[in-house]
Amino acid sequence: MTKVRPALVLELVVNLVLPWVTYRLAQPYWGETGGLLASAVPPLVWSIVELVRFRRVDAVSLTVLLGIVLSIGAMALGGDPRMLLFRESLASGAIGLGFLLSLLLHRPAIFYLTRAFMDREMTNGAAHIDMLWRERPAFAYAMRVLTATWGIGLTSETALRGWMAWHWPVERVLVVSPFVGYGVFGGLMIWTLWYRRTLRDLSGHEPKSETQPPQGTAAN
Repeated sequence: MTKVRPALVLELVVNLVLPWVTYRLAQPYWGETGGLLASAVPPLVWSIVELVRFRRVDAVSLTVLLGIVLSIGAMALGGDPRMLLFRESLASGAIGLGFLLSLLLHRPAIFYLTRAFMDREMTNGAAHIDMLWRERPAFAYAMRVLTATWGIGLTSETALRGWMAWHWPVERVLVVSPFVGYGVFGGLMIWTLWYRRTLRDLSGHEPKSETQPPQGTAAN
């Protein structure tokens, strides 16, 4: 824990405090649009550093990078400051929408993310997840529940931050919006950690009766 806490504090400073400080410093000289673009620099630099260190892009870094791309697109469409405020919400909203649309497919998005993770963490991890999908119907049910929950959570966060961007002053949105994003993401993570107990039961050797969805809930 002594190693995790400094890293977590640094991440929060880079993604919450520095964007606001950068905006306050740049806004008097470059206006609201320039200030908002400058506020994206600290998260972008952080994402690049993380990519170089770990040789991979995690979910948070991917969201930030996608937000920067959407910011550039917003500039091409006129650079409305309120659209720029909405950039990271558009990124998470696009991911959430992708999760929801994947529920229409044979296997949802969370299944593929879990499969990729397990393939890195254990020998024949991908084959193990494939086996669970084939032989444990309740495991497939859990994958769909996770996908639906994250999809609804991320799209709801986008709707809330969009309302804030169009109804609140720019500076207030810049300060509050990251806390909304981290709050929703943190809530989803806490729920996922709790729900992981179900997945552990499904991938273990518990009696078959414990692997079925709760009564009154229809499995997909």
